[in-house]
Amino acid sequence: MRILVVEDDRSLCDAIAYWLRSRHYETDECHDGEEAEFYRKEAHYDCILLDRMLPGTDGIRILQNMRTQGDTTPVILITALGELSDKLTGLDSGADDYLVKPFAFEELEARIRSVVRRRLGAASDAVLQFGDLSYRPDELSLTGPGGQVLLSKKEGQVMETFLRNPQKTLSRERLTGQVWGPDSDVEYTNLDNYIHFLRKRFKTIKSTVKLANVWGVGYRMEES
Repeated sequence: MRILVVEDDRSLCDAIAYWLRSRHYETDECHDGEEAEFYRKEAHYDCILLDRMLPGTDGIRILQNMRTQGDTTPVILITALGELSDKLTGLDSGADDYLVKPFAFEELEARIRSVVRRRLGAASDAVLQFGDLSYRPDELSLTGPGGQVLLSKKEGQVMETFLRNPQKTLSRERLTGQVWGPDSDVEYTNLDNYIHFLRKRFKTIKSTVKLANVWGVGYRMEES
């Protein structure tokens, strides 16, 4: 499970990330609103721990931006503001949970499990579609006119990124950031290999959808 920790108190941010890694979670950390916007757009996270009061764009604005843009990633607001009105503002802005400082790391982990479990349950029947393709992320199953194939986890992540951005040109930088993380040093040739694998999958199930090269930029999912 991969978690983004957004907290301007660097010592607290480091402590949260250290605890989560000791519990076998993957983490990315950032300390202001602009960084948070970059990270959450460039990579997939299972949960975001979001401080409410941040330099630059505050946590409530980030949360509102996410929900307006259709980003349903579970978010736990973490803040020193513990009045009922503060909690209502956070929850009404789209937070899945609200945790007041100070808190025990064990409680934080339990809340992470809870919001992720709820979101997975809500998304279990989700099907992403484009053209003659249907994809179930929970099963990694891709269906076309000629049948069904099962994707690997990385193939599935690449596929989901395209299906959530159909007919949009996606740069290699954005695609690698979304799948491998914004700080990853993965080579673009790795991405190109997965594009090749997906094209073969499309051919197997006789799909007319294609992943078109946009020379010098990246790729675009489009109908033939």
